[in-house]
Amino acid sequence: MTTAAALPITDGHPLDQVHYREYKILLRPEHFTARQSFDEFWKVARHTAKELGVDTTTSADADDNFIREVLFYDTANFDLYNHCFILRKRTFYEHGWPRNEHELVLKFRHADADVAAAVDVRPTLSGEHKIKFKEELLLQHHELGGIRSTFSHGVELISPRITLESGLADIATTFPALRTLEVAPDARMALVNSVAVEEIETALGDLYFGHGLAAKATIAVWRNRATEASLAGEFAFQCKFRRYENLHKKALKLSEEFYRRVQLAARQWILLGTTKTAMVYGLGTSRVTNHE
Repeated sequence: MTTAAALPITDGHPLDQVHYREYKILLRPEHFTARQSFDEFWKVARHTAKELGVDTTTSADADDNFIREVLFYDTANFDLYNHCFILRKRTFYEHGWPRNEHELVLKFRHADADVAAAVDVRPTLSGEHKIKFKEELLLQHHELGGIRSTFSHGVELISPRITLESGLADIATTFPALRTLEVAPDARMALVNSVAVEEIETALGDLYFGHGLAAKATIAVWRNRATEASLAGEFAFQCKFRRYENLHKKALKLSEEFYRRVQLAARQWILLGTTKTAMVYGLGTSRVTNHE
């Protein structure tokens, strides 16, 4: 198995510094049968925040939903995902119609920050692209009130002219990081498990942890477009900053305490043991060795 450590360190400093910290809580799909479910969870979150002295504001757009189609592409043996890569296409909808542009993302996700930072995710295509290196805080696999960390190093392109249903070698000409995979270059890429995900997301509001640390909170539900079955919901809040080492320790501690406490306050909502991406990969029969 080829590891990311074999890849060259990028020379794009500060692209290899963490500038985001995103806290994610996966939620049981059966709770999301109507729009009011979003408001009900936000009420629980705001009550928990108040108990901890965390200020909140509710977004003026909290009643609006953003609809997207999310597609994952991989080989038949899941060679990307099993080596910690994720290739995702996301299309945005307005008034029921897809926008002309879409978002293509390649990310490498790993529990070791140095391993994640070592992957040069820059594309060969000319034009605008965005590098994001974030720490993701996730639920523990088997118990509430915990926290674990992983690091996501990714690149985002808007409407690139790339045929995703082609050989891995063709995709690797755009994303050189994939050339390290020990996979036949003619291995075909396809939609993972033939699943098209419909994502419905709402911007809930903001959380203020003090000392300049604030986070935007969202809630979303993923549904299988073919069956209209809900796969999972997710409550998330994300902080953006210039330098990780300058974040105030008390504010960081409070953000983590809120993350732990809201799990306990909403225990009947919580879905342990997986991630949204892992759920999509787990819907088929191909072997998954990446246990996020």
